[in-house]
Amino acid sequence: MSPAVSDQNRSATDGDERSRPTEDEQPRSAGSGSEGLRYLLVLSRPRFWLYLAGPVAVGVTYGIDAVSGLFTPVTVALALYFLVPANVFLYGVNDVFDADIDELNPKKEGREARWRGSRPVVAAVVASGLLGLATLAITPRVAWPYLLGFLVLAVGYSAPPARFKTTPFLDSLSNGLYALPGAAAYATVAGTHPPLAALAGAWLWTMGMHTFSAIPDIEPDRAAGIDTTATVLGEGRTYAYCFAAWTAAAAGFWLVDFRLGLLLGVYPIFVAWVARSSVSVDRAYWWFPALNTVVGTLLSMGGLWRVYPLWEALP
Repeated sequence: MSPAVSDQNRSATDGDERSRPTEDEQPRSAGSGSEGLRYLLVLSRPRFWLYLAGPVAVGVTYGIDAVSGLFTPVTVALALYFLVPANVFLYGVNDVFDADIDELNPKKEGREARWRGSRPVVAAVVASGLLGLATLAITPRVAWPYLLGFLVLAVGYSAPPARFKTTPFLDSLSNGLYALPGAAAYATVAGTHPPLAALAGAWLWTMGMHTFSAIPDIEPDRAAGIDTTATVLGEGRTYAYCFAAWTAAAAGFWLVDFRLGLLLGVYPIFVAWVARSSVSVDRAYWWFPALNTVVGTLLSMGGLWRVYPLWEALP
C-alpha cells in the first residue's frame, strides 16, 4: 500500500509462460480448510508483510527509553497484527473492489490470486478489520488517530465512494497509511506523538514508493481507463516526482537526525539510477522488498543503539 497496494494493477509484462503457475502454486478455490488458509496467505502478499510490520519495529525502537520496553505484550501484539491480519484486511478490501479488473490481469495468475470470495474468506477479512479496532483497547489514546487513520485509509484507498487509487495524486497521498503503524507504535511506547518531521518524512517516503511502483502500470492503466498519478505525469515526470518525494523524505529525516537523512538518501539515488540506466523498472520494482528490509533494519538498529550502545553489546 503503497508501494505494495498499487501493485494491484500491474500488468505482468514479464509474466509469460515461465511465470504461469502450476496447480501447486495457486489454489483453485478459497473454500474451508487448508485451501482457504493457503488462499488467505496468497491474498496477504507475504513479500510485502514487512511494509506494515517493519514501521512498527522502527517506531518502537525510537519510542522506547530502555531496552526493557522493546518486547512487551502491547508491542508484540501490534507487531503481530501488522505482520499478518492488517495485510489480510488491506489486500482483502483491495481484491474485493478490484475483482472485475483482476479478471483480465495476467499477473493474478502468477504471484497473486484472483478474488475468491467464499464466506470464510470474507469473514477473515472482516475479522482482520475488527481486530484492528481491538488494538484501541490496548493502546493509549495518543496512538488512536494513527490506528484509526490506517483502517480508514485501508478501506478508502480501494472502496467507493472514495476509491483514492483511481484519483491522481490522492492515490499517492493516501498511501501514507503505510507510515501510520510506525507512528502508532511510537506513540504507544513513548506516550507522545512522533516528531512531525519524521512523520512527514515517512509519509513522503510512502508517496514515492507508491508512485514508483505504478510506473510499470502506466500503459495497462491507460488502456483500462484508470487514472493515477503515473498515468497523468507519464514515465519521465513520474521518475522526477518520485525523486522529489524521496528527496523531501530524506530532508525530513535529516531534521530529526542527519544520519537518518543520509540513510534515506539511498532512495532518490536509486530512482535516478533506474531512470538513467537500462534496467527495466519492472525488474527494479521487485528489488524493493530487499532494499526496504535493509534500510528498515538499519533504522531499527539505530534506534536500539540509542538505548543500548553498540560498545556495550561487544564483549
